[in-house]
Amino acid sequence: MSNPDPISVFRTEAAELLEQIESGLLDLTRNLADRDQVDAVFRGLHTLKGSGAMFGFDALAAFTHHCETAFDRVRKGEVPATHELVSAVLSAQDHMRALLETPNGDHDAVSAALLENLQRAVDGAGASPAAAIDATGASAGAEGMLREWRISFCLPTNAMVNGTNPLALLDELRALGECRIVADTSAVPPLEALDPREIHLAWTVTLKTAHGRSEIEDVFIFVMDEMTLEITETGAETPRASATVVPAAKPVSIVPADPGQSAGTADAKQAKPASAENVRVPAERLDEMMDRVGELVIAQSRLTQLAGADADLGLRSVSEEIERLSGELRDTMMVLRMMPVASLFSRFRRLVHDLSRETGKEIELITEGESTEVDKTVIDRLADPLVHLVRNSIDHGLETPDDRVAAGKPPKGRVVLSAHQTGGEVIITIKDDGRGINRERVRAKAEASGLVQPGVALTDQELLQLIFQPGFSTAQQVTNLSGRGVGMDVVKKTVEALRGTIDITSRPGEGSEVALRIPLTLAIIDGLLVRVGRGRYVIPLSAVEECLELSIEEDLRSRGRSFISLRDSLVPFLRLRELFRTGTQPDPYQKVVVISTGTERVGLVVDQIIGDHQTVIKSMSKLHHDVVTFSGATILGDGSVALILDVAHLVAAGQQQEAQLRAAG
Repeated sequence: MSNPDPISVFRTEAAELLEQIESGLLDLTRNLADRDQVDAVFRGLHTLKGSGAMFGFDALAAFTHHCETAFDRVRKGEVPATHELVSAVLSAQDHMRALLETPNGDHDAVSAALLENLQRAVDGAGASPAAAIDATGASAGAEGMLREWRISFCLPTNAMVNGTNPLALLDELRALGECRIVADTSAVPPLEALDPREIHLAWTVTLKTAHGRSEIEDVFIFVMDEMTLEITETGAETPRASATVVPAAKPVSIVPADPGQSAGTADAKQAKPASAENVRVPAERLDEMMDRVGELVIAQSRLTQLAGADADLGLRSVSEEIERLSGELRDTMMVLRMMPVASLFSRFRRLVHDLSRETGKEIELITEGESTEVDKTVIDRLADPLVHLVRNSIDHGLETPDDRVAAGKPPKGRVVLSAHQTGGEVIITIKDDGRGINRERVRAKAEASGLVQPGVALTDQELLQLIFQPGFSTAQQVTNLSGRGVGMDVVKKTVEALRGTIDITSRPGEGSEVALRIPLTLAIIDGLLVRVGRGRYVIPLSAVEECLELSIEEDLRSRGRSFISLRDSLVPFLRLRELFRTGTQPDPYQKVVVISTGTERVGLVVDQIIGDHQTVIKSMSKLHHDVVTFSGATILGDGSVALILDVAHLVAAGQQQEAQLRAAG
């Protein structure tokens, strides 16, 4: 197996650093005085700059240096953190992504404009009087006196493997002033057990310097989160004029320590808990492994079928064991592919921040159920639809602060992103407390566009679903956010491609809520295998409510109305034999499989219910992309193909048939 490309690894880690920086900046907007967030953003920028220079991304390192300098001034109290400064660094962070992706591109003009904006933000912030006094006092003290510090540290054993050079850290400390270094060798193992790639030393450094604690901490900024570090000021002060500074060319004095001298440091090193081991795996390898598990499930289904037709008890025993193991492997693989929706929701903090500044609206983003897990493919595909829905809520739903106050609402609007799991699907909801959907305007726009004939009666849900039609928009004018009628139809197509559905509710003056119901996984599902005529089909088990028997008498009695009575409620049903034009006679005792999506229910009439089936989903070919009745196919144990029914489409067809029957009646 080939070694990973270092540049590719750096790009991945740099992208994570940029996400951490963005998250820290957005957290800082809530509390500009949060020192921890200021330090976190500074460390992220410092690490990105150093790593970029190390891997040859000189333009990225040079640009990031200016942002780092700005936050270093904030960290030292020279300038306060302001919303303008945070916004300037957020814009600069977007440019860092471009420098990361295309390091050889022509970015000079954009870089210059962003740096000018950053300088204006820093100059506009100015230095607070208290900070200026503190800085002056500290500087005056530093001019006349040297302070003595005791620095004890030990690095993780794998530090050198990860690229950390202990001698370079000691050289940086020496550059700060006069230092005496003592090495603790008490944790060094015997020679036969020594691994030259590991570090077993600890160090105690006595440093006389005019610099403060922050400059000393900066030496360890790349490894601070993984090491044990203790910095103590001894209190000794020496006039600067009498200080003896170690020349740069003079070698560092390293004195072996007594075994008991630095026992505390060694104990701290031994007592440090081992960090959790995580392995970075490319998504393509997970997809490939999922394909192999799918093939194994198909082979296991074939083995089960053969064993069931054979009287050999040994073969049956092996078949049952393989079935158990393949089921456990499938469940394990599913867990590996699951990701918390927090990774999806976190992207919208920046979007809401930018839209708030662009529209002049005060917006609060609230996220709930971030620990809910969904298949990674679902996470990837839902990113764009959720962007459209959030932008739509902010532009069409939320009012301006003045309008909200006039309506008796708080000036700050709320957008709530939530997720929770129910059965085999996850429901992701986008809710706002804005003005709600103007149904009269939707109706007028639909009639003007020819989507609805004047005077035709529509249910509230049918009327609201019109906003997902291509080209539909109720915006009065085209803006950067909306007005072109593009976006909401993309949401519907994407959700339906994921075998999901969309529910929408709205209350005038109170707000709107859009709920996306998405399957937990798109790879392997539990299905109900049924027979219609000579063909076999799979119904996703998560959508099945119950199964009923439909006798010949009930079948004849329901001709022309296609309803069954189910606990005092009428449920429309579809005869799949007629829908699929099988050309066969119905079985004497047909079955009705009642399926549901949310509050809507439809019955499917089939000839036989064969049983449950682990379904490995295979996508349809491009030639069948317009066949909306089926969402995919699967291979059965005997090698034949069974089509997977698209539940959302069948429910919609049943509801349409119900509306037609009621209109005719």
